[in-house]
Order: sequence, then structure tokens, then C-alpha cells
Amino acid sequence: MKTLDDSIFGKTLVDNNYISAQELAEAVAYSRKNGAPLSDYFLSNNILTKDLLGQAIAEWHHVPYADLNSNPPSQEETLQIPAEIAERFRAVFFSQKANTVQCTTDDPTQKELLASLQSVFVGKKVEILYSVSEDIDAILLYYRKPLETRFSQILAGQKRVAPGIVEEIFRDALAYRASDIHFEPQGDDVIVRFRIDGVLRQAGRFAKDHYEHILNQIKIRSNLRIDEHYAAQDGALRYTHEGSAIDMRCSIAPTAEGEKIVLRVLAAYIAGFSLSDLGLPTAYEDMLEAAVRRPFGMIIVTGPTGSGKTTTLYALLKILNRPDVNITTIEDPIEYKVRGVNQIQVNPQTNLTFGKGLRSIIRQDPDIILVGEIRDEETAEIAVNAALTGHLLLTTFHANDAPSAIPRLFDMGVEPFLLASTLELIVAQRLVRKICEHCRSSMPLSVVTDPNARALLKKFYKKKKVQLYTGKGCKQCGNMGYRDRTALFQVIRMTQTLREFIIKKPSSLEIWQVAAQEGSKSLFENGLEKIERGITTLDEVMRVAEPPQI
Repeated sequence: MKTLDDSIFGKTLVDNNYISAQELAEAVAYSRKNGAPLSDYFLSNNILTKDLLGQAIAEWHHVPYADLNSNPPSQEETLQIPAEIAERFRAVFFSQKANTVQCTTDDPTQKELLASLQSVFVGKKVEILYSVSEDIDAILLYYRKPLETRFSQILAGQKRVAPGIVEEIFRDALAYRASDIHFEPQGDDVIVRFRIDGVLRQAGRFAKDHYEHILNQIKIRSNLRIDEHYAAQDGALRYTHEGSAIDMRCSIAPTAEGEKIVLRVLAAYIAGFSLSDLGLPTAYEDMLEAAVRRPFGMIIVTGPTGSGKTTTLYALLKILNRPDVNITTIEDPIEYKVRGVNQIQVNPQTNLTFGKGLRSIIRQDPDIILVGEIRDEETAEIAVNAALTGHLLLTTFHANDAPSAIPRLFDMGVEPFLLASTLELIVAQRLVRKICEHCRSSMPLSVVTDPNARALLKKFYKKKKVQLYTGKGCKQCGNMGYRDRTALFQVIRMTQTLREFIIKKPSSLEIWQVAAQEGSKSLFENGLEKIERGITTLDEVMRVAEPPQI
């Protein structure tokens, strides 16, 4: 995609009343500080939606805007354009009216684009439109052949087999928005699986004969030892794709069948991520913003591994990251590097633990501290004392839900009166898959056959007529009916009543009873709100959140 000229584009946005001059000035300041395009600022701060931004860019290019998300072409329509032309120019079919064919791309300025498309649609007028890159990527998936087909072509060439296979796997992982890539030796084959929207799916397989070279290549790129085969190793690598650098965290573990590789694809969008992107209800967003504006206290985010806790903490850091404050973190590992934040990596080999690192941070004159995770009594004690002595402390903690985090801290030796004095907010979260927007369709309540599920829905929605939705499955979502994820939240804000109650060292059930009376909602209740809005399904909510007893 052609890079926007921010100075001209910004003026276009103001001239066409998409934004105010003040908003442009703020975006320019953000862009200079973070080295990010203006579009990141507009999207992350909800100044423009993706479609409005697309329309503005289309105007900047002096072409119409094509909303591929709302009006995706079918596979048959898409494949009218040969793969070579579609992938070279990132051009896809959009619509046809009489003798005019509309094709769209994310760079209408490309030379030979119009001539190439005209050679496909002979005798018809071709009109070029603009669509956002994300929507173009979704349609281009129609052209991707199965991994195993491409593996066979690479093996037939017998040259650069390992680099070729790795390249194809990495490209597919990005195309399908995988968060993790698994290489699993099993028998005579190596299975490749992608975790997409929290669910593992097999992507392909290849003969184990070629695995040693692939394993060594990934080890070298991750700065790991290639002569070590019986110990776990951890590293990181960077993959460059179409001018963008994608960071991956590498974990290698010995199994009975051979060494297994898992690569965590670190999200490049985290720099532009904000609280509004998390799926928080407005009331919860306001609570979090108010809590992080306080000069001291502790904010805890709980949830299982892979529930998005780190993303939430970084969204909070983004609000706090200003030149006049000292923000220091201690993490294991550092997943996202943030400009303007001092980040420390835990290192057991040098005895740099969370506890020792946190003691050191306190002597570094911090205003805000982020502790990647409270894992032991030492870290818990130091964290609470840091929050008590004038620091704002953000951390994650493993607990089943928000109220159970408090008794767990008691078990770690934290005194109830200290916790009552320092704790400001506890957030519990779980990730659920979102219904694919390309194939979402309505469904009546009568389709829900589980009597308990129907009773729950009727109890929550009472006499309201609620329209349920499901995903039929399409190419864009890999026939899963789901695409992308959002989070369910449970937030407990410390009120005076709760602070006085915590001193009595109550159980998690007792804490929740008081918190519910103070207005807190459960994870399941937040899930039902997202069902009502057509964001997710009842199956997804029940998969991650325990429903109340009917």
C-alpha cells in the first residue's frame, strides 16, 4: 500500500470536515512523539471509524470508496481477476453494472493497474476504487492455495527447502491472523497448526525428513543453540513482511517425538491500541480511566494465560505515558516495547526476579510501576508497599475472577488493612470469539435447544424481544462463523463499604455479594450484553464464563 503523505492528508481531512484543526494538531503531536501515522491516532481515539477513514483516504486519492466489509464479493466474482494481477496490485473485484466493472485496491496510484485490469475485462469500462488494506487482505485469501500444495511445489524444486517452507508458514500465519504457530513432530510427519481467535486449527504438514533444517533455521534466527536437543530454549525472532517487521517469541521444548516449536506472533497493532478497543462497557472504561488518573494505588487485572491481561495493561499505560512521568515496568517476557517507558526483563540467570527487580525500580524514582505478574509473597508485599507509598502500580494476577483475587492475596501474606488502603480496582477478563461480520445472520430464540440456556436468556432479557445472531461460515472466517475476539469483563471498584469489609478478611463469595450490591456485574452478565448486541454467541459466553444458578 502506498504510504500516505500525512501533511497533505491531514489538510484534506480538515478541509472536508472529517476532523477539526485542533484534532489534527493533536494527531500530529502524537505522530511525532510515537513515530506512528496519523491514522493510528484517529482510529485509537475514536475520532474516525475504519469506514470514515477509508472514505477520507479515497477522497485523498480522488476515487470512490468501496466498503468490502459490508459488500464482499463472492469467491466466483473474486477469481475473475487472475491471481498474478490480484496479488501484484492488491486488486479485487467489487461490482459490475451494465458494461462497467468496479475493482478496488488499497493503492489506486499504481502504474499499469488500470491497463492490467482492462486486459482482464475486455470490452468493458474498468473503474478503480479504494478499500482499506484490512478488507483487501480478507478477500485475497480466496487466492491462497493450501499449505501442503505449496510445500509440494517447494520440495519439487529441491532448492532452499527449509527457508521456503518457513516463509510460506509465516505468510499464512499473518494472512489468517494467527496468534501462535505450532510445529509438532508426530510419527513421520510434522504437523503445523495455527491458533486463530483462541482456537487451534491444523494448517498443513510436511515430512519429518526436512524438519531438522527448518528447526535449525528457526533456532539460528531466534539466537538459540542448534546443538542443544534435550533442554527447553526460549528466544525471539523478527520476520519482515512487505516492509513491516513482525516480532515473534520462540519456545522450543523436547518431546518424545522430537523438538516442538511454538512461535507467539506479537501483535504489531498494540502501539495504537486504546481502552475503547478492548470491548469495555462505557461505565467500566470510565472507571478504569478514573483509577489510572489517581496519583497512587494498585490496579489488578486477573485472568488465565492468554486472556488479554497484558493488552489491557498496555492500553492503560498508553493513557499514562507522558513526558512528565517516569514509568518503569518489570516483565517476563517483554512482549511489546513502548517508547517512553523503561522496561526491565526478568532474568533468573542473573538473579533478577520480580521481587528483586521491583525493589530496584522503587529506588529509580518512579511515578508509575507495572509488574508483569505477582507470583510470590515477596513481590506481593513489595507491590502493596509501593502502592502505599505514593506510586501507581499496575499488575496482573492469576485468579478465577475479580473477587477471588483478594483472598488469594491474603494467602500470600498481604495484610487486610494494607490491601484495603491501596487497592483501587480489580478487573477480571476472558476472551470470546466475535461473530464474523461477513456471514453474520439472525436466529430466533427457539433455535436454542438447551433448556438451561433458554431459561438463562429468558431470565436475563425478561420480556424484551432480543434478536440472537450466529455466523454461517465463509471464506473470510475460514468457515468458522467467528472472526477476531473481544473480551468479557468483571470490574470491582473499591468503595468505602468494600474497604471496610476487606479488613474483616472475607471470603470471595462474601466480597462478590457486597460488590454486586455496589453495582458490579459478573463476566456472564457482560457476556449476555454482548450477545444482545450481536457481537458474540451464547456458546462462546458459556465456554469462558460460569452462568449463575437459575
